[in-house]
Amino acid sequence: MAPFVYSTLIISLGLGTTTTFASTHWYLAWMGIEINTLAIIPLMTQNHNPRAIEATTKYFFAQATASATLLFAAVSNAFLTGEWDILQINHPLTSTLTTLALAMKIGLAPLHSWMPEVMQGLNLLTGLILSTWQKLAPFCLIYQIQPDNPNVFITLGLLSVIVGGWGGFNQVQLRKILAYSSIAHLGWMILILPFSPPLTLLALFTYLMMTFSLFSSFMLVRTTHINSLSTSWAKIPTLTACVPLILLSLGGLPPLTGFLPKWLILQELTKQDLAPIATLAALSSLFSLYFYLRLSYTMTLTMPPNNPAGTLPWRLNPQHNTLPLALTATTTIFLLPITPTILALFTS
Repeated sequence: MAPFVYSTLIISLGLGTTTTFASTHWYLAWMGIEINTLAIIPLMTQNHNPRAIEATTKYFFAQATASATLLFAAVSNAFLTGEWDILQINHPLTSTLTTLALAMKIGLAPLHSWMPEVMQGLNLLTGLILSTWQKLAPFCLIYQIQPDNPNVFITLGLLSVIVGGWGGFNQVQLRKILAYSSIAHLGWMILILPFSPPLTLLALFTYLMMTFSLFSSFMLVRTTHINSLSTSWAKIPTLTACVPLILLSLGGLPPLTGFLPKWLILQELTKQDLAPIATLAALSSLFSLYFYLRLSYTMTLTMPPNNPAGTLPWRLNPQHNTLPLALTATTTIFLLPITPTILALFTS
C-alpha cells in the first residue's frame, strides 16, 4: 500500500473516532462511526489473500447491519421525543435497539459471532486496531446511554464474560484467542457500566494497555499459532520471560495489573446486592485464565522438536520500535500497588 494512501486511512480512523467523541447529535455520531468503518476496510484487505477478503466481507456486513439498526433507532427516538441529542434517549424501545446495535459494533455476546472469524483473517497489526481503536467510538456512545433498566447491560455483560472464556477453549490460533479475550473483557466493562461508569473507564484503560502489549509481543516474535510460541526463546529471550506475565495479567491474576479492574468490579457488584452475578462472572473468568495459562506454558515450558520443520531464527536485533512495548508491558505488570491513586484519577 502506498504511504500516502496508508496515512490517509490512518488519519480517517482518527477523524471518525474524534467526530463521534465530539458530537452530541446522533447523526454526527453515526457518521463518525461510518468513517471509521470505511477507513479500516482497505487496511483489512491490504494482504490480498482470500482469507483477508472473506474477513473483510464478514466485517462489512456485520457493521452495516449494526449501523442500519443504530440509524433506525436514532430516527425512531427523534420521532418519539423530537430530540436528536445523544443523552435524550429515554424510550425503552429505542434505548434497547441502540444498545444492541452498539453491542454488535464492538462484538458483545450474543452478537459476537463475526469477531473471531474476522480476526482470524487479519494480520496482527490490523487485528490490534480492530481490538482497540475501533471499539472506542461505539463504546463512547454506550457510555452515554444510561437506561432506566440495567438488565440489558447485565445480560450482555454476563453472556460476554461466559462466551469469551468458553470460546477460547481448544483454540490454537492466537488471533481467535485474542478475539475471545476481547469479548470477555468488554463483558466486564458492560457489566459494571450501569452502576459505576468510572470503573468501566478504568477497565477500558487497563484492557487497552494489556492488549497493546500482547499484540506487540506477538508481532515482535512474528507468530500467529500457538505451536510456534515454543521457538520464541530463540528470537527474543527477554520477551519470552515477560509475555507470560502479560498473559496472566490479562487473566486477572494478582499481583498483576489485570487483577485491579476485576477486583473493583466484583466489589461494586457485591455492594449493589448482585453477589450471584459477581460469583458467576468470577467463575467464568477462570475459563479465560485457563487458555492464558496454556499460552504461558507453551511459550516458557515447551521446547520445539529436535527436528523442527523450519530452521530456528537467529537472535537478530528487532526491526520494530520496542519502546511502546516496554512501557505498556511495565504498566501491565506493575500498576496494582498504586490502585488508590489510579482509582482517584478515574473517580475525580
